[in-house]
Order: sequence, then C-alpha cells, then structure tokens
Amino acid sequence: MVTDTQTAAVAQERPLPATQFYSVEYPGYVRPSSVHLAVRNLGGPSNLENAFKRGATKNEGLLELDLQPGNPFAHPIPGDIVNTSNILFKVTRKRRRKVDNDKSPGAFAGDYTLEAMGVILKTARFRSMADYQFQPDMSDPVAQLRVAMNRMDVDAIRRYSIPDEKEDYSLSLGGSIRAEIDPQLTDQTLSRSNLRLFPPPLFSRQGIPQNYNFKGNPASMVATIVDEDTGQERKRLINKGRWKGYGPATISFSDSNVPQNPSPGLLQARSTIKQDLLDRVVNLLEQRPIWTRAALYNQFNSNEVREIHNSKVILPLACYMFQDGPWRDTLVRFSYDPRKNPAARFYQRVYFRNANHPMSRTSVVTRRQEGRSTHILFRGGKPSRTSRKSHIFDGITITKETAAFQLCDIVDPMLKEMIEREDDLRETCDERDGWYSAHALERIKTVLRHKFFSLLQGYVATEEECEALLEQSGGQKRTQVTRIGKRLKYGKHNMAKGALRPEDAAAARLQATLERNARNLQTTRRVGRHVCYTLT
Repeated sequence: MVTDTQTAAVAQERPLPATQFYSVEYPGYVRPSSVHLAVRNLGGPSNLENAFKRGATKNEGLLELDLQPGNPFAHPIPGDIVNTSNILFKVTRKRRRKVDNDKSPGAFAGDYTLEAMGVILKTARFRSMADYQFQPDMSDPVAQLRVAMNRMDVDAIRRYSIPDEKEDYSLSLGGSIRAEIDPQLTDQTLSRSNLRLFPPPLFSRQGIPQNYNFKGNPASMVATIVDEDTGQERKRLINKGRWKGYGPATISFSDSNVPQNPSPGLLQARSTIKQDLLDRVVNLLEQRPIWTRAALYNQFNSNEVREIHNSKVILPLACYMFQDGPWRDTLVRFSYDPRKNPAARFYQRVYFRNANHPMSRTSVVTRRQEGRSTHILFRGGKPSRTSRKSHIFDGITITKETAAFQLCDIVDPMLKEMIEREDDLRETCDERDGWYSAHALERIKTVLRHKFFSLLQGYVATEEECEALLEQSGGQKRTQVTRIGKRLKYGKHNMAKGALRPEDAAAARLQATLERNARNLQTTRRVGRHVCYTLT
C-alpha cells in the first residue's frame, strides 16, 4: 500500500535533450578569459575536433597537453579519449535580498534552477603526471637548429654545421649562477655536466614501466664449444627446440665451382623424410638436370607437393640453385654446371613481368581447395581446367598471368624453331643471355611476349603478326642502348631479367643526360622568345 507521502516523494520524469557534448578535464586553472589559451595548449580546435569525431582512429584519438608551447624540448602530458554517459546540467542561481538595508552574510537568499542540457558521450582525461622537464642550452647549435626547423627558417637550417666536440664535460658554476646557490655550499666544488644531451624528438606515452616477467627459455641448454685454433672452451646457450630451416645451396653466376653434394647437416636429417619422394626427385633430375620449381612440382600430385614443400629437406638433398644469371631460381642437379655445356641453353629461364597482374593473393582456404597442382587454362578466352601443365607454353593455352618458362618447356612451333636454331650462339656462356647471342634471345623474347599477352587479351596471335613484329624491329641486333625507353634497371644480380651491363648502363645514363639537357635548352629558348614577345 502506497501512502500519499511516498507518492509525493517520487521525482517527476523530464525529457532528456538529444544534444551531444564533449568534455575536457583540463588539469589546470581555466578562466573565461583564458579558454583560448587552454585550447591552444591542446593543439587547437582542429585537433580537438579530430579527436572527438565519430570513427576516429587510434592515432587521432590521442591528445597531448603542451604546458610550454613553442618549446620543442618540453615533454607534453598525454591524454586519452574515453567513452562516457554523463549528463551536462546548467545550474542557475537567482539572488534576492531578504531584508532591505541589511548587508549581513545571511541577508541574501537564492533560488537555484537545474536544467539538463544534453549527454556527454566522450571525455578527454589527463591522468598522467607532468614529467620532469629538461631544458638544454638554447645557445647550442643543435637547439638553434631545432627551433629553426619549427619556424621553417631555411637560411638558418642551411647555415647549420656540425660543431666540433669539446671534451670539457664538466662546467663549473660561477657568476650569476653561483649567486643563486645556498651560501653554505659555495665552499664546495660545484660543477654540472656539459654533455650535449638533448631530449628525443618524440616521447613515449607509457609513463609506468611494465613488468615483462622475463624468463629463460626452458628449451635452452648450456653447450660447450671448443675453439679449434686456441683450444679455449666457451659456454653458450643453445635452443634445442629451435626449428632448423633448410634450403637448396645457392651460388652466383660468378662462382667458379658448383656444389657436388649436400652439406653434412642435411645428410643427418635424411632419415626424417620419405625416401621414395627423394628418390623420385633424384630420378627426375637425372632425366633432366635443370627444373623450375613449378615444373618439378607438376610431376607430383597435390599431397606429394605439400610433403615436398613442407619437408624443407628433400630439395636441398637433391639439387642446388643459381641466384642470378640465365638459370636464376632454377633447381640444378648436383655437380652439373650449365655454364660449361652448350646443351644447357634449352634449360635457360625466360621471365618478364605482367604490369596488369593483380598483387592480391587468394585466401589460404581457396588455395587448399584448388590444390597446388591444379591450374585454370584459358582456351580462346574461355577457362577450362587441367592439371600439371602450368610450366608449358604452346602458344594456344595460358595457365597463369605471369610469364616464367624454361626454353625446353616452350612447345610453340614458331618459338621452338627459333630456340633450336644453332646459327647464332655464343662460344662462351654469358651472364645475361646465356649461350644465345643478345640478338637471338631478344627475338625469342619478342615473339613470346607478343603471344603471351595476346592470350591474356583473349585471342591467339598468328605467325604473320610475329613476323611483322620481327621485321618492324629491322632484323638487326638490338643493343642495350636502344632500349632506354623501357627504363631497365641495372645490377649484377638482375642480369638475366633484362638488366643493363655496367658499361651499357653508363652509356644509357650519358645519353639520357644529353637528351635532358637538349630538352631544357629548347624549353629555355621557347620561354625566351615568349618573354621577348611579351615585352615588345
């Protein structure tokens, strides 16, 4: 049963305005006349607007209170934007005098009214303490450089030079400084550090050190290592549980010798793999001494490819790799040196990029469902499915959007005839073109490039188109200097991918400089004629 007294004590319901406010808990005294100074110390109105806006990123939702504006060496107080559900009230007091001509403290009475203005959804709080401030010597050149960078004073920045380091790291306090010290301390030797230590350009927002609970690795154990030269014993920690990564031995084209056998460490891990897979890889390398990774994987089913890829030991036990040259990134049988056998020209790798190829990769689930050995072929623009043929190019079908083929895997009749031709070969192997001359290899690349990109566009290129393309080039040997317009990079590591030799690169740079100077001279002449015409 509810009485009348209880009914009267229930507060009345009032509507809450939908106006939204944001508040700043400013750690300082703010008067109505100094609000603009407080906003300036917070970074300005634009900084506050970015911090409070909806959908602000983590970096935008950070505020810093700069109590010393203009001083780049002062440490600001970090603040954070937190979500709140507070209500903003407006309190109004009306004062009136109770008794006339009565000026006693109790002679005034006031009526207070409370009005809800809106909801405070976000609040900026500064809960960190103001850190100790280090004020460097502002007459130091480094300090002057920092101030000049804030002012964007180009002349002061250009005048800066690194000062000589004086090893007078203790500076006695005297003169006006000594007058500010307690007289009882003046009899002692007073000095301060003269090291040129400047605060960092950025300060950490973490004010309290964290307890990381560093612990030793339980899988580590102490091992003793004996130096073979001195016989001295040293102890070190070795992680027995560390995963050991293996990879095929890699050599450069300039190395004179090729690996003959796998390393002893790999032989110890031979018992951990499937011997039948290793035997099949070795047999394939006996039949064909050089393979690309894609061509070799296409000889196995998806489960076997996954086993070879994950074992990390099978391929290093059977082959080595070149890191540059015509056989770059190919798997080569041990003790086989393609630089000494002209027949190895058929295993050279031709590679060029597709600038329109998307860089995004498919998801892991999609790649697992499709399998590593299943590829999509496009016949006349219509996709069809096949398997284990992605390394072969026949001029009619295409299995991928990037071109990387060995010459022996190109079965297109026109290209195959050009590859097997023996009238334009080198006597010694070249780092860039292998056993082919630059002219012969360039013709092969021209036809392959045209046929490949024609398939990407949905049609099969004819031999007439390729012949016209070769005749358009004049049928002459194309030197590297004539290919400046392609902006080829030069470097020893990239010789087989179309890079320029050092002497050709120097000639290309010289010719580009001469052409640029000629263009600048023509532009200057045109501008000069225009200026004269305007003045007359």
